Amino acid sequence: MPPSVPSPRRVARMLRTSLFAQVACALVLGIVVGRLWPDTATTFQPLGDGFVRLIKAVISPLVFCVVVVGITKAGDLKAFGRIGLKALIWFEVASTAALLLGLIAANVVGPGSGMHADPAKLDASAVDGKTGGGSLPSTGEFILNALPQSAVGAFAENSLLQVLVLACLVGAALLHLGNSKVPKVLPAIEQVQDVVFAIVGFIMKLAPLAVFGAMVHLVGEYGLGVIKTYGKLIFLCYAVALLFLALLAVALKAVTGLSLWKFVRYTREEMLLALGTASSETVMPRMMQKLRQAGCRDDAVGLVLPTGYSFNLDGASIYLSIGTLFIAQAVGVDLSLGQQITVVLVLMLTSKGMAGVPGSAFLALSATASSLGVVPAGAVALLLGVDRIMDSMRVATNLLGNCVAVFAVSRWEGALDTERAKKMLDGEIAFVEEDEPRTPESTTEEPGLESTKAEVPVRSTKAEVPACSVKAEVPAHSVKPEVPAQSAKEPAPEVG
Repeated sequence: MPPSVPSPRRVARMLRTSLFAQVACALVLGIVVGRLWPDTATTFQPLGDGFVRLIKAVISPLVFCVVVVGITKAGDLKAFGRIGLKALIWFEVASTAALLLGLIAANVVGPGSGMHADPAKLDASAVDGKTGGGSLPSTGEFILNALPQSAVGAFAENSLLQVLVLACLVGAALLHLGNSKVPKVLPAIEQVQDVVFAIVGFIMKLAPLAVFGAMVHLVGEYGLGVIKTYGKLIFLCYAVALLFLALLAVALKAVTGLSLWKFVRYTREEMLLALGTASSETVMPRMMQKLRQAGCRDDAVGLVLPTGYSFNLDGASIYLSIGTLFIAQAVGVDLSLGQQITVVLVLMLTSKGMAGVPGSAFLALSATASSLGVVPAGAVALLLGVDRIMDSMRVATNLLGNCVAVFAVSRWEGALDTERAKKMLDGEIAFVEEDEPRTPESTTEEPGLESTKAEVPVRSTKAEVPACSVKAEVPAHSVKPEVPAQSAKEPAPEVG
């Protein structure tokens, strides 16, 4: 057999051990089944929905643990505040750039021109069915909803912003009281974090089933014919998303020296899973692991990534700006420059409150159309048939935009180990599953402990020094409850 052709045994081993191969096969198989037997769409839908529910169940406790541990290890609440402020600045610049890029592209291409749609013939009630009759929160409501009314309720409702607020308060309290007064709290939170990561590892084994069920439902329910009807709009949205990601790649290279393409290759399993399930939340726990092991400090990862899920929806911004002009062009309305500036300003506000709201894209589009006063709100129904096809574009762009934000803000704050990040993305250091039991051999690679050792390859000291033996006179692991992880090692050039 030629060397270029993998043997059946090698293929079987790859399918057994590679999550990427399993998810890719499930993706293709789901498309085939959905195309050949569309009646089975609803039958397999619970596979994808159940997986998303399981992942969402662990996101809130994971974010809480990572943020609390990150704050206490950094030992500086002011630094944490600076990270949050810099993240918000990055989010606003990136999402505004996405909005402007979408508007420019829609003006140049004109995806809705020539459709001559009659709003009176559109079923506006279908939009209400999609949104459940809800509405986007106002700015005041959005800020108020970010504050927890109940500690238990924040976790029960899976409200990430409320969980972040609680985590910041707990982390600040631990710093204020000091390790002498609460010596057992931080190790307990770290152990809970380990337990959650182990649960994530169990759930991720179901990822191929989730992708299969989601793709069968997508193809069977919506079919492939919608691509012919809305081909120009679909092509434009995806092309603009690729252009935006290219700009992000340039920005990432300029700020950190890292390659976005290498990062995509490093996170290919997570990217494929997010595309298959049409949800970036399903990969948040794994992305947090990979960003931490790629040299980003715990507090930066714990704050920037979850916050970006509410404030940095770059893919949604592209879709909303193009979608607004598509609707206007389809019904024959020519928007002036002033009206398009109004579109940008309205979407800058409405896009921030979209996370977690059913049918949020249609609510934002309806609010934008109403603010213009010249586009019938019912015309939003034109996008009902194509919205699900846009999910892949929105998910991939949102996810990569938030990951780039983590790297950029970490570098800006001095919380990025650049050398380790380059080695990780180049494959010189292997990613280690955090759900594996801690052993003397694997503890050297524990995220959060090795993130400041840019110049030492993983396990390079295993032969001569026991793992984690950072002090000659203290047994391994005995420093963890009393000493923050980063203070138990030699200081690195970039620890923030």
